[in-house]
Amino acid sequence: MEIRVNQIELNGLTFQYRECGEPSAPPLVALHALGKSAESWDLVAASLGEKYRVLALDQRGHGGSAKTSTYSFELMCDDLLSFVNALNLDRFTLIGHSMGGTVSYLFAETFPSRIERLIVEDTPPPFPNKPIEIPSKPSDPLPFDWPVVPSILHQLNEPNPKWWERLTDIIIPTLIIGGGCSHIPQNKLLEVSKLIPTCDLVTIENAGHHVHEDNLSAFLTAVKSFLD
Repeated sequence: MEIRVNQIELNGLTFQYRECGEPSAPPLVALHALGKSAESWDLVAASLGEKYRVLALDQRGHGGSAKTSTYSFELMCDDLLSFVNALNLDRFTLIGHSMGGTVSYLFAETFPSRIERLIVEDTPPPFPNKPIEIPSKPSDPLPFDWPVVPSILHQLNEPNPKWWERLTDIIIPTLIIGGGCSHIPQNKLLEVSKLIPTCDLVTIENAGHHVHEDNLSAFLTAVKSFLD
């Protein structure tokens, strides 16, 4: 299935996104992990594109999207709002992995009426935990803007408690997919699934944090069964 690469101006910044499926099909927006890009969704999009218009966004500082001076989950949530408004997507399905999953939680808490269904891959919202050491910038060239890393890790180390408190505001059907071999504590995903009123949790045992890369077929089976 053909993947089309497009660019769009949002609040004076250029963003790139990848599109698959019929323009008239129900929209599904996908958000990638830290350090990844929309391209990481290509195999998922090729399968879901049979029934959906899949729109995978390069989040700020990643892929073909603008490098900006500031990065945060909240700014990425604002970018998503600008993106779906610019494309006139009134309601859509939202799928997010890792960093993109946290952005998806925030968006669903803030704009629940905009989302049809929510799918989050292997992440809870950030929670108080052992501080993550901020690494120094690698000397090799990177496919993303390095300042994203310290900015996002800072938010992981000092999470906003409201992100957890507002999980009960997510009133749409939600699916959380965990990787049984992931470094993410799966008991935290279970906690999230109990706080969101209508939420299923599926654990794919032989996958790590990158569930849709480690076991694409099991990931797609879980997603399609939830969407159907």
